[in-house]
Amino acid sequence: MTPDRLAELTLLRQSLHQIPEVSGAEEKTAAFVTEYLKRHSPDQMLTGLGGFGVAAIYQGRQEGPTVLIRCELDGLPIEEISDQSYRSTHSGRGHLCGHDGHMTIVSGLASELAVRRPQKGRVVLLFQPAEETGKGATAVIGDPRFADMAPDYAFSLHNLPGLDVGKVALCDGAANCASRGMRIRLFGKTSHAAEPQDGVSPSGAITQLLPGLADLSSGGSLSADYALATLTHTRMGEATFGISPGEAEIWTTLRTVTDGRMALLVARAEALVAKVADQEALQAEVEYDDIFSACTNHPEAVSILNSAFETLGCHAERMRIPQRWSEDFGQFGRTAKTAMFWLGSGAQQPQLHNPDYDFPDAAIPVGVAVFSTVIDTLLNTATGSYH
Repeated sequence: MTPDRLAELTLLRQSLHQIPEVSGAEEKTAAFVTEYLKRHSPDQMLTGLGGFGVAAIYQGRQEGPTVLIRCELDGLPIEEISDQSYRSTHSGRGHLCGHDGHMTIVSGLASELAVRRPQKGRVVLLFQPAEETGKGATAVIGDPRFADMAPDYAFSLHNLPGLDVGKVALCDGAANCASRGMRIRLFGKTSHAAEPQDGVSPSGAITQLLPGLADLSSGGSLSADYALATLTHTRMGEATFGISPGEAEIWTTLRTVTDGRMALLVARAEALVAKVADQEALQAEVEYDDIFSACTNHPEAVSILNSAFETLGCHAERMRIPQRWSEDFGQFGRTAKTAMFWLGSGAQQPQLHNPDYDFPDAAIPVGVAVFSTVIDTLLNTATGSYH
């Protein structure tokens, strides 16, 4: 990548960094991306996909597979700590997961595709909303227009603190854990604090459920049997001394390596809640939010990425276990051959979602080069240089 082109993409990344928007509210970001893509002449543009999603489609001259390259539009509801000139201008929000960098890398492909369409098939550059809540991929796939651009292959990346800037890493099989937020509501009967016997308090249920849910964790390595229940919030009644409470909430995050193991963990958690509620004469409701399926790399897609790394002279670190955190990119794996790779964002980089995280611009050329080489591998019989 030439210095001038890197400077252009760096400015783009830093501009995106200034306007973070949370999941489902990415209107300004989507408009910014749309204007940039329009300048690079896609054959088709789709906006409002599954919310504020944007897709730019570049069509080849011959029949062939559809290759989707996906990035994320959303930021986080976290106040950024930074003295950079391009720090967030949106109070209480920040691009602290690196999605600004991911968007920039995929935008960089648009300028290449504008001057050299694929020889066959087509490329879909997808800017997906609401990744952080696990709702965006499902919403995009559920959009009626998605069927017309459904991919045969889908690729994505995520930056990885702890790995040197620009280094790459890849998992065979499981890449990200499945997870979901479980919200338990308990209903009894309030009473005066002087007459607690006249009410039905959820306190006894809470004292059983807090350790009981945690005990559903299997511990150990990230194998197929791995399960983790993390208690994240609990509340009982109101903050007062005069009332014996009649309702409560418990929030816990359930996490597994596979979707099958998640189904089992959910069943066990719900059975525990039902048993304790019955013992304590309470009504119980269970709801779920932030639902992420497991993200699994397809062997053929992994082989294509490995070939791209070899072509570029990149030594890919082999990741033996998946990431504990979740990614809704796994939804695309239900109908396409998918793979996500990791792009190093620095050995000393703060962890994702830290208030002082900042995507390193030096990693941009590597991400563009990998995706460009993947496109060449699948859609161009005589490869050329995208990078």
